Amino acid sequence: MPVLIRIFAILLIYQTSIMLKETIENIWDDRELLKNEESQKAIREVIHQLDLGQLRVAEPTANGWKVNEWVKKAVVLYFPIQKMETIEVGPFEFHDKMPLKRNYAEKGVRVVPHAVAREGAYIAPGVILMPSYVNIGAYVDSGTMVDTWATVGSCAQIGKDDHLSGGVGIGGVLEPLQAAPVIIEDNVFVGSRCIVVEGVHVEKEAVLGANVVLTASTKIIDVTGDDPVEIKGRVPARSVVIPGSYTKEFPAGEYQVPCALIIGKRKESTDKKTSLNDALRENNVSV
Repeated sequence: MPVLIRIFAILLIYQTSIMLKETIENIWDDRELLKNEESQKAIREVIHQLDLGQLRVAEPTANGWKVNEWVKKAVVLYFPIQKMETIEVGPFEFHDKMPLKRNYAEKGVRVVPHAVAREGAYIAPGVILMPSYVNIGAYVDSGTMVDTWATVGSCAQIGKDDHLSGGVGIGGVLEPLQAAPVIIEDNVFVGSRCIVVEGVHVEKEAVLGANVVLTASTKIIDVTGDDPVEIKGRVPARSVVIPGSYTKEFPAGEYQVPCALIIGKRKESTDKKTSLNDALRENNVSV
């Protein structure tokens, strides 16, 4: 019986999603519908489902990650229907359109002052938020730590048991709608002050050393073989990455341009909770 109830619940959520998608697409094509109370109710329902983790801006499938453009559209449409209001948190005051997440104890999330997350971001049970910021549409899965002054941008997808170290910046990709957000898969360690933006995809169990900067155009060079292999926009699974540079010629002369270097692979035998220092030492990088 419980199995039948669960199947029924899944079918109900699926049917509701189809109806919501059609409504959101209609509103997107005709912004006059934003004045309609039913339209606003549909938009808020999408945000509510994002908040619960029942909808995602992007999700893994058998054929790779799929971007749900219509969910992104709902997030964009949410801004104009919201009014500015004063939000008071003890002695602190904010003035914004977006309400903040609440009821963390019920959600099983540890939140250290002054961590802030907007409503419409999903934060799974077991997540730890040090003083940090998580924006609307983001998805942070269980067991992950968002460390001090780290930011998770709008629609970013963060996996299970990740560690976003102090000062890390995970960019949000709300627009263009068809673009994939930044995706950090499971068991990834992101070192202090790393920047990952513009839809870069970091695959499972990768380790990013401190100060690595990854954009869509950043050269990621695998230097573990006899010849360098260059990729962009994706860090392969279990890669150990450090900041690097390469020489580029300009009219004024030759200069060093930042890149990222893959210097090795995280060993299968290594504990997934390994420290960044251990992963770098395994690849003969001094720390």
